[in-house]
Amino acid sequence: MALEEQVCFALSVAARGVVAVYRPLLEPMGLTHPQYLVMLALWEHAPLSVRELSRLLQLDPGTLSPLLKRLEAIGYLRRERDTADERSLAVTLTPAGQALREEALKIPPAVVERLGMPLEELRTLHAALTRVIAAAH
Repeated sequence: MALEEQVCFALSVAARGVVAVYRPLLEPMGLTHPQYLVMLALWEHAPLSVRELSRLLQLDPGTLSPLLKRLEAIGYLRRERDTADERSLAVTLTPAGQALREEALKIPPAVVERLGMPLEELRTLHAALTRVIAAAH
């Protein structure tokens, strides 16, 4: 029952620490870490419906909606009614949102450098965390 031996404690502290590493890298882009995750999904898959984006990010639509509103307000994306299904909102990148990807390409190597861990160790950690996520579901 020791705190430092609990998986939940290690995951919580690690998550806060890693997000703190991202913060100064994302600030010049005007993004928070959750907004960065939205942009990553859109750079890879846009256009997406809000429902698809919610599923990809494993966020409920109520949590995702304010992120999308803020990203739309700063000019990185547009939310429009899907012409094929008026009930669905389609999320697309603006030219500014697409252009931001070039700047974001610098983020992953900078994070690896700041963490000071070998890339192979980070890949192994990612694989283990992916298994934890699947097991928790």
